[in-house]
Amino acid sequence: MTSRRIAQEPIRAPLCALETCGKFLLRIFLASMILPMSGLSAETPPSADSAAVVEGNNAFAIDLYSQLRTQGGNLFFSPDSISTALAMTYAGARGDTASEMAKTLHFTLPPERLHSAMGGLLRDLNAPHDAYTLRMANALWAQQGYTFLDDYLKLTKSDYGAGFKQVDFKDAAEAARLSINRWVEQQTDDKIKDLLHPGVLTPRTKLVLTNAMYFKGDWQTQFDKAETREEDFHLSTVQIAKAPMMHRDSGFNYFDGGTFQILEVPYKSDELSMIILLPNAVDGLFALEQSLIAPNIKHWLGQLRPVPKVILTLPKFKMTGQFELRDSLGAMGMTLAFDAHADFSGMTGNRDFFISAVIHKAYIDVDEEGTEAAASTAVVMRSMMARMQEPPPAVFRADHPFIFLIRDNRSGGILFMGRVADPAG
Repeated sequence: MTSRRIAQEPIRAPLCALETCGKFLLRIFLASMILPMSGLSAETPPSADSAAVVEGNNAFAIDLYSQLRTQGGNLFFSPDSISTALAMTYAGARGDTASEMAKTLHFTLPPERLHSAMGGLLRDLNAPHDAYTLRMANALWAQQGYTFLDDYLKLTKSDYGAGFKQVDFKDAAEAARLSINRWVEQQTDDKIKDLLHPGVLTPRTKLVLTNAMYFKGDWQTQFDKAETREEDFHLSTVQIAKAPMMHRDSGFNYFDGGTFQILEVPYKSDELSMIILLPNAVDGLFALEQSLIAPNIKHWLGQLRPVPKVILTLPKFKMTGQFELRDSLGAMGMTLAFDAHADFSGMTGNRDFFISAVIHKAYIDVDEEGTEAAASTAVVMRSMMARMQEPPPAVFRADHPFIFLIRDNRSGGILFMGRVADPAG
């Protein structure tokens, strides 16, 4: 990870830009899956434990964004989906492997409290919602005939609602891949397709942990389609593209950070929001991203205040993102899990697994009515023998690049996060 000096004081920004940012940072941090989690335990975790999990997950989200932002163009992912899939994996980690994973993922609670708190948050997010759809699901796909510890299977079932599915990676890896991909498509209303590409699974694969998530919600106040028109979107100080720009004059929660603005745009029921962070300068995204650390985000969002009228301009956009996260997680300090010396003996009782791939794919569509988003994460685990044979695998006018996220307003968790560099994709 590139080192950088970042002040933890808020950057001053104009009112309008900040409002757009707050809107994109939609409050959906912990929604990562789809479908009711029938296996979740009934007890509600202590609020302090839930808050600790949310704070850690949000810190992981910002750290991972810092890794992924070096890629050019648009960016979109679900940090909550990734955290959840890796939390199930962490449940089977031991020794230094577990310590590295906990540090990278910002897990500060002891395992028994961490997984209980994660389960409570997932259960809350998966409860019935009248005004929007938010579903999540987890599953373990194991080599048939392979023995896993009962305690591990009970934990992933009770706290993560993860079903245990046996497949034949050894003699039918392609059929197993297609089955996993079909499950992901079903959980995400067909928005996430082909999560696992051919060749990702091999006869050496022993376990795949999957997490899927779907969200669809209307804005609390929708944009008037008659007001949407093609306008300039400034890709840079010298390059302009045309994009369908939506318009709305209304009251919003807003923060002026001096050099940027944050805007919160709520969905119906006010339980979820999009928060948009907009730099004032057309070329100000890099500086804003440099200041994007967890303490700053927490401080900025705490400064959002109601403003009676903001003239909002926001582009319609649709994007997908797909990532193989091994290198990014390694740069963040999680290296042993991908190494032949990995210790996942909490899964089987033996040190016979390592992570061969962490694959993530996400989708978002934002228009006048609202937002549809989906994401899925797969953690692929193989036997140690395979390791040696394979290579390392106010006036708020968002008419220039900006950051956004979707947040769960109840928990404060960041569910989705991204960057719009070009609305056309």
